[in-house]
Amino acid sequence: MTVVRDHVPERIPKLHGVALFWAALWARALPRILGLYREKSWLIFETIFPLLTVLGYIYLYQAVNAPREYIGFVVLGGAMTAFWLNVLWAMASQLYWDKEGGNLELYVLAPAPMMAILVGMAVGGIIMTASRAIIIIVVCSLAFNVVYDVSSLPQLILVFVLTLAALYGMGMMFASVFLASGREAWHLANLLQEPIYLVSGFYFPVRYLGFLVAGAASILPLTMGMDAMRQLLFPTDQALGFLPVTTEIAILALLGVLFIGAAYFALRKLEEIGRREGRLIERRR
Repeated sequence: MTVVRDHVPERIPKLHGVALFWAALWARALPRILGLYREKSWLIFETIFPLLTVLGYIYLYQAVNAPREYIGFVVLGGAMTAFWLNVLWAMASQLYWDKEGGNLELYVLAPAPMMAILVGMAVGGIIMTASRAIIIIVVCSLAFNVVYDVSSLPQLILVFVLTLAALYGMGMMFASVFLASGREAWHLANLLQEPIYLVSGFYFPVRYLGFLVAGAASILPLTMGMDAMRQLLFPTDQALGFLPVTTEIAILALLGVLFIGAAYFALRKLEEIGRREGRLIERRR
């Protein structure tokens, strides 16, 4: 006599600790990575239109007979603009848009930590935005014959990694701040967009702003990051650099720890409010 047993599917193992954090990170990053291939028009609009701004500054510097290195400054600034806009609109504002779309509740109810979801958003955003930055650098460098003279490749890689870590850490911190601000998130994003272009020195050496203004702007990772990368890519810019590269590397590392730590505590505060009072934004007074 043959006994037929019902097929019992294998239970999916539950993840804990680092394994759960890692799985949630890549689960959140994957939609942004795949978005590069599913919606080709995004790549066109997010590359061609910002490229026009870069070209405008390049032609301006050519018209006033600025040194050739300034064209390289603009190209680098245009590439880093892609990361700043991604932080501002796809990181800082993301939790607010998720709340408006009804997805934030799913994040809160999921067993994965919210910090893993934010880090996944950052990783996916970096990979997605890198394609736009690479296109800007390649097209402008070839079209205008920009020459790069890397004085130290390890330092350049370290500066770039630390800049992105600190920048996206700031974006994760702003995600909680924008969510707590409610409807003002859109206005905060618009408010921060243009001033950062100026004080971070996207298209010119930041030391021209003066020591006090440049020193105050050093709280922004882009200010130190771009100044250090320009000194490493264009040796003649070392005389125009705001601080020595080693000092700027130390500041970037400190900013990374500061912003990521602030993002963690801000997120914990919001989760505490949500559990205690059943809401995820501060009460209006």
